[in-house]
Amino acid sequence: MSSSRLESTLRAARDRGRKLLVPFFTGEYPDRETFRALLLEAQEAGADALEVGIPFSDPSADGPVIQRASACALAGGATVRRLLEDLSAVRTRGLSLPVLFMTYYNPVLAFGPEAFARAAREAGADGVLVVDLPPEEAGEFAPAARAEGLDTVFLVAPTTPGARLPRVLEGCRGFVYCVSVTGVTGDKRPLAQAVAGMVARVRRHTDLPVLAGFGVSGPEAARGLAVVSDGVIVGSALLQAVGEASGGAAVAAAGGFLRILRAALDRGEP
Repeated sequence: MSSSRLESTLRAARDRGRKLLVPFFTGEYPDRETFRALLLEAQEAGADALEVGIPFSDPSADGPVIQRASACALAGGATVRRLLEDLSAVRTRGLSLPVLFMTYYNPVLAFGPEAFARAAREAGADGVLVVDLPPEEAGEFAPAARAEGLDTVFLVAPTTPGARLPRVLEGCRGFVYCVSVTGVTGDKRPLAQAVAGMVARVRRHTDLPVLAGFGVSGPEAARGLAVVSDGVIVGSALLQAVGEASGGAAVAAAGGFLRILRAALDRGEP
């Protein structure tokens, strides 16, 4: 069983009865320095861990909000190496939350799977989600990541067949990411009842924390999903809250939005 910072932090919070809040930020969006400040602000606003998306030119799992954020970051010069530098720099500025990198496999393959895992760990990452790499095809990368102490998070979707579910969960470390809708990020509004069924299926096979993501539009949606899971991951709605702002205005907008979500999760039942 993993004893990583990601899993131990989420387990400890869950076991205290806290509903988990994991914000998603696109790396170097809206710009490099603002992105670094956003990570620190999320920590102050009550996040339990952070997910950082590595900007990619063909983000097939992402909806228009995160697609635009990726395009903006790439236009600003974001690269995998720069993202690693960013995380390392923010660690030195006091970021203590666990960090999960979300990426597609092309950037990892171009970097080199073993080299990427080593560099991510050295930068201060705690886990990796390669969104287009199912566990059946992760035979090269997953062992390399785990050898560096990184958790490997895989997606469970409403369409995941029951017969395949144990194999997916066998590869999960850190937590289980339940995709709450069929579609891309920010595309649809999830139904808590459907998510509850999916979470119940997952819990028959694992004691890992189970988080719901995709389509978490605001505080009421977050609270509704957290009632039937261990917490939520919020990305598109958070980036929408930031809007076209940058610098201090972007940090204030993100922090305000996350504090509203934190308060909603702490209130409990919808």
